[in-house]
Parts: sequence; C-alpha cells; structure tokens
Amino acid sequence: MLHLSGSLPAPAVPDSPSAPWPKTVPFARGLAAYGDRVALITADGEMSYRELAERVAATAERLGPVRRLVLLAGANRTDALVTHLAALSAGHPVLLVPGDSDSTIRSLTEAYSPDVVARPHADGTWTLDERHPTSAHTLHPDLALLLSTSGSTGSPKLVRLSHDNLQANAESIATYLGIDDTDRAATTLPMHYCYGLSVIHSHLLRGAGLVLTERSVSDAAFWEEFRTARGTSLSGVPYTFDLLDRVGFEQMELPHLRRVTQAGGRLAPERVARYAELGRRSGWQLFVMYGQTEATARMAYLPPQLAAERPEAIGVPIPGGSFRLQPVDGHGPDVGELVYSGRNVMLGYAESPADLALGRIVEDLHTGDLARRTPDGLYEIVGRRSRFVKILGLRIDPQQIETLLEEHGVAAYCAGDGETLAVTALGEAGGEGGIRRLIAHDCGLPARTIRVRAMAELPRLASGKPDYEAVRQLTRPSAQAAPDPGEDLVRLYAEILDRADVTEESSFVSLGGDSLSYVEMSLRLEEALGHLPADWHTRAIRQLRPLAAPLGQRPGAQDGSVPGRDKGIRGALRTWTSAHSWRTRRTLETGVVLRAVGIVLIVGSHIRIFDIKGFAHILLGVAGYNFARFLLTDTTRHERIRRLWRSIARIALPSMAWITGAVLLTDFYDPANALLLNTLLDQGNDRFDWAYWFVEALVYFLVALALLMAVPLLDRLERRYTFGVPLTLMAVGLVGRYDLPGLASLRPQLSPTVVFWLFALGWAAARAHTVRQRALLTTVLLLTVPGLFPDQPLRTALVIAGLALLIWVPTLPSLGPVSALTGLLASSSLYIYLTHYQVYPYLQEDFPLTALFASLAVGVGYATVVTRVARVA
Repeated sequence: MLHLSGSLPAPAVPDSPSAPWPKTVPFARGLAAYGDRVALITADGEMSYRELAERVAATAERLGPVRRLVLLAGANRTDALVTHLAALSAGHPVLLVPGDSDSTIRSLTEAYSPDVVARPHADGTWTLDERHPTSAHTLHPDLALLLSTSGSTGSPKLVRLSHDNLQANAESIATYLGIDDTDRAATTLPMHYCYGLSVIHSHLLRGAGLVLTERSVSDAAFWEEFRTARGTSLSGVPYTFDLLDRVGFEQMELPHLRRVTQAGGRLAPERVARYAELGRRSGWQLFVMYGQTEATARMAYLPPQLAAERPEAIGVPIPGGSFRLQPVDGHGPDVGELVYSGRNVMLGYAESPADLALGRIVEDLHTGDLARRTPDGLYEIVGRRSRFVKILGLRIDPQQIETLLEEHGVAAYCAGDGETLAVTALGEAGGEGGIRRLIAHDCGLPARTIRVRAMAELPRLASGKPDYEAVRQLTRPSAQAAPDPGEDLVRLYAEILDRADVTEESSFVSLGGDSLSYVEMSLRLEEALGHLPADWHTRAIRQLRPLAAPLGQRPGAQDGSVPGRDKGIRGALRTWTSAHSWRTRRTLETGVVLRAVGIVLIVGSHIRIFDIKGFAHILLGVAGYNFARFLLTDTTRHERIRRLWRSIARIALPSMAWITGAVLLTDFYDPANALLLNTLLDQGNDRFDWAYWFVEALVYFLVALALLMAVPLLDRLERRYTFGVPLTLMAVGLVGRYDLPGLASLRPQLSPTVVFWLFALGWAAARAHTVRQRALLTTVLLLTVPGLFPDQPLRTALVIAGLALLIWVPTLPSLGPVSALTGLLASSSLYIYLTHYQVYPYLQEDFPLTALFASLAVGVGYATVVTRVARVA
C-alpha cells in the first residue's frame, strides 16, 4: 500500500495557462469538497468522500505526472472505481473494458499496447501492471476515455471521449434527474457500459452516495443491501425490468426510492406505462432515456409526468443538447435520421493507437435512428438505418461478429432479430454449439440469445449480396433443430427445474430449487463445471459460467457422452458405467451422502439384513439443513411462503397418493395413514401404523413454519437473526424432546413434538458460520441425544456422529460412479422410504438382498413417475 504524508495539493483550475496539471475531469478532482459525506457503500462498509479523495490522490501519484494510457478492467468494486477516478483526475486517458472478459482484455491490450493495465490478480488483489514508464503513444490533450460500442467483442473500434464530454454529460444528467447529495444510487449496471458509468459520474458530481455492488437485481441479497443503504435510485436496461417483474418488484417495500431510470434499448410502451403508474402509486418517478456511447451516454429523456400518456416517445433533448432531422430517401417529410448536437458528442472513433493523437473530427452525431418530432415537441424513434442491434442492452455489430467468425475459419452471415442474434454458418450440422459458445464468450451475450444454423450454402439475394431476412427466417425455432441442452447452463437449469424463465441472472434458489431437485442439479452441474463451489446454489448462472471446464476435460467426456444430455436414471447410469468416470475425482455434499446411506440402512434394517438404526432421525436434521438453504432464501416474504407450500405439496401429495393405494390394496393401513394424520389421531401401536411417522413429522414442521413465516414480524426476525431464530426454536423443541407438556405419543421417539428439535438443529447448522456456533450445536448434541433411545447406545452414537458430520464437514470426497449412484439414491430417498413397505415383506424371508435391491429400484421408479407427472401438471 502506498502511504502518503503531508496534505494533498489543492486542485489547480483545469486548462488554465498556469495550471500544473494536464486537462482533467473537474468532478474527479473535486471529490474532497464533499468532506465526510458518504461516497461509497459496499459490503465492507462505508467510505466518505474525504477517504475516497485520499485513495484517488494516492493512486494518481502512483500513476505518475506523465500522461499514460491506462487499460482498466471495469468492475463495480472500490479498487476499479478509485483507479478510474485517479486516472481522470490526473489526466491519464482510460481504456475501460469489461473486467469479466479475459478475451476482450487480451485483444485490446494487443491492439493498443496500454502503458498501464489495472485489473484484479488471480487471488482477487488489485494490481497496476506498469508496462511503460513513459507513454508509448501520442495522446491528444483532450482525450479522457475510450469505450467500446460493440459489447464485449474486443473490437479495436473505440469511442474517443474528452474530459469536457464526461463533465458535460454528468452535469446534464444530474440536472434533469434532480440528483442531490442526499441521493444513493445502486450500481445495477456494469461500469464499462456507458449507461452504468454515467450513473457513477452523475452521482459523484453532486456528492451523492453509490451503493457499489456487483449483485444482480434478481439476487435477494441485492435488495437487502439496497434497503439497508436507504437507496434512492435504480437504473436498468429492458432486461433489468424483466428481472424486476420476476422478483416481485411491484410488491417490494422501498420507502426511500425516488427514481427509476431506463435506457439501453426500447422498453415496450405498455411496460413504460405500467411502471410509470407503479411509480405514481409508490412515490417514485420513472425516467425513460435515450442515448449512445458516442454521446458519452445520454441524448434525450422523457419527462416522468409524460411517461404514462406518451410511453412510445424518447422525449426531449437533455439540457445543453439539441436534435435535428436529416431527410432520408424513401421516407416522408416528417421522418429523418436523428442528428444530435451538444458538448457530450464524442471526439471521434479510434481504430488503432495512431488515432489516439487525433482531436475532434466529429461535430454532430448521426445516430442512425429514424425519428420524427410530434406536435407536442417530443421525439419518437421509428426505425434504424444501420445493422447495429441492441440485445439485452448491449449494442452489437453483426458485421463485427461475421469478422470474428471469419478469423476462426467460419464463414457466416449475422443479423439481429428482435432480442436475439441470428447466425447462419457455412458447414455441417452439429457445429452450432461451438459457434454459439464462441459468440457468447466474445460478445458477452447469453447463449440463449444466439440462434445458429449450419448450412451447405449461405443465403444470398439474386444480386449476390447476403439475404439477412433469410438468415432470420432460417434460424427461427420452427426451422432448425433444438440445441443440445447439456452445452449451456441456462438450458441445464431449465431442464432440471422445469422452468421456462431461466436467465443468466438466475440461481438455483431464485428459481425455487429445493432439496428434492438439488441432488440432481448438483451432480449435473459438477459434470458441467468440473468443480462445484460450496455456494453454487446461491450464485447466478453468469457467475458459474466462467468456472466451466472445457468440454474435453469434463467428467465423462472421453467416452463420447455430453454431461447433462441424458436425463434422470438413464443419465445417472450412463455416468456410472463410464470407464473414464471411475478415475474422476468428485466431491459430494454431506447432506447428499447422509440421505443416500441413510435410506439404504433404513430399508436394510427393516428387512433385518442388519440392525443399524438412527438414520431417520439424522435425516430430520438434514431436512432442517436443506429447509434453511433452499426455502429460507433472500427472496420476498410472499415468494418464500409460495415456495414453502409448493415444497409441502411435493412431499405430501405423492405420499398421500401412494399410501392411499396401500390402504386400498392391503390390510396394514387405515385412512388416517393416507391423510398423514396417524400421529395426531394416535392410531394404535402396530408397526405399520407408524410406518410413515417421518413423512408426517416433516409435513407438520413445514406447515407450521409456513404459517409462522407468513407473519411479517417473524419473517423480519428470521432475516435479521439467521442463527438466533433456529437456536431459539431448537430450545423450544427441547421442551418437547423431554416431553415436559406430556404430549408424546405411544412411540415418543417418533412423535413430532419430541423430534422437532433435530429439525431445528439442522436448520441452525446451515446458519452456523463460525467455530463457536458449530461448537455450541455439537455440545447440544452431546447433551441431549443420550436418553432419546433408551438402552440403544449404537443408535445414540450414530445419530450424534451423523449430525456432527453435517455440522462440521460440508463435503466429502468421492469418485464419478459413486457420486452418480449416491445422487440417484439421495434424490429418490423419500420415494424409496414411501414404497419399500409394500415391497420387502414379500421377499425378506427367502431373498433378503433381493428385497433390498427391489425396494430401492421401486422407489427410484416411483421418483421418476412423480417427477414426470409433476412436470406435466
């Protein structure tokens, strides 16, 4: 760390003849003027403007007094922002690139040979790689920032922006939005994207706070951060609003929210009107905006009071800007190309290092959009002149994609088709997946937005020119084969969770994944990634995608299989029998192992092959553990309750259906069993009367907790005291453990009131993040399990050991086939438990091992049937 002594030099007046500094951006040099006001709010705490200014000054000193080209890997993190502001304040031009795209960083580094490269190291620490002590380039005095206009293709064509461009656009935006020093805006968009950067600049200009986060709005933890920070401003592209719809934004309580801004592509007028009305009811304003990177960011905005009645308009020019319409052949007198003038218009483009020496070569910006001016003075976009398209807020140049593919030996035509990129490529069918991945990797687009079709001949017009309309038609779903679901994580999630709304921002928990689906998901995902991080279930798909191993290095790839292609039992058995998979080292979550081993030992003990009891009580702890992980997520209270009832239905309905069949076909059960009421009605003491005590207890616990969590106060308490709440419930459960109220049934160790504390202990184990918390739970285990099973020391020891393993050891080592078989048994464990009572009695006397394997097979079969019926329903 660089330590500074003495006071910071007072900023000189930029651009004055006596100024010792080169041209700079005033707001970047004036941060200290806001003193102790909060500048940044991060997961690590708050940073004042005074502290931010000190860090900026220290980094500026590190960059030195001689102007150098700084390539900055953009990210919504403090180090990246400090480096950006330091460069702007000291006059160093910044080449801002996506921090999560190694290929873009590499290609632009090769193309422009920056003097300094600022990016995170592999271990996460921030580094300044100083390649040239003095600049290797001739840098024009006005040059402040270089931005790409083509997403993440790594195109060497960049927009050259001046210091005055940045200052002027920030001032205009802050003026029409009415930003002041009490505002706090969340960084919901990437820093390297001109819209996201404009949010940062305009708020720093006015001394407002930034909630600096890389979380998506689809992540419940984002909203916790936003509320805690008293956020006032949200920004989004059209895709952001899709996510807001999915997470229940309309029902959220955001008392400090003042404004929501939208840009980055056209938002459907009906949605503009709907959000404008929502803002009116909720007390915030919607600003729909229009801009391009070539205009630094913004050119027009729709006054919020007009959003509901004129949602199709882009509005009026921003302060300091103006529009004119240039006539275009083939269009009427009221339609023309929209041309913008203002201080924020770029200097021009750069396509090589030599262009960095150029000054202004552009005065007016020809936007390429066809527009008209309506009688009320508002502008409306009616079409495009060029082939540029916007997909999920990213501006994509199909011509650049064609060049990219040509460099990889693929001849192709590309065209925009709504919110997708259509590609026809010269070649044989079967290579579409590789082309799709190549484009997605280089452009930063989700693979689901790219349609590819391989053809023997590319479509052309009679003139010999490309037929782009045919490209769109030929790649539409009705005209091409479905892509391989196993080659894309989005499709993998959609397949296993049976969801049609999976996106790059989705996570397992945000999609409603639960303990019945996470086993298959974890195994299939580990096949796709090669390694499964411990928090995979809360990570967005876009965060998991960079972890993916190359196809040839994935488990099972050498036997010709593609992980994720085979579904259910067939896929698991194919992995199990793979010769390569025997040598593949894997890991398994402890909960998965306990479920698989537990169900085998439960069934085997009932058949009397051996007598190892206690795993049913361990599995109650595992159920509590999974309850906390998958049902108590950071989503809204209403969504939590919806998922809870869905999970209850997934357990209760298949159970009641199977047991009803057993009641009708055998004499061992009565209707109370089918209704899961045997425990409440205390029906007899026969062995089969209590056969389904585990299912009844689990359903009772979940129903009771669903009712409790529906109470807003209790929901808030659980979110605030994530470890304290289950610990308290465990203490309450211990009252039942010792049956102090005298409510236990004829079989006390099977009574829900007696065993609830085990469920609560598993819940607490999932929330235990410190050694002290885990040690506390272990102490409770050692003190309270003894005596639960009188005169059964082995059973007591087994329960203690199993739950201690759950508390202390999150994963266990495994091998490919073992993982596949374990996952199959674990994911089917509930259904094996349900069905084995109707299988083993007919075989146990003469063929005990056959009885065991038949019980497992029937349960796996019933699991398959239930899964298919649920998906159809």
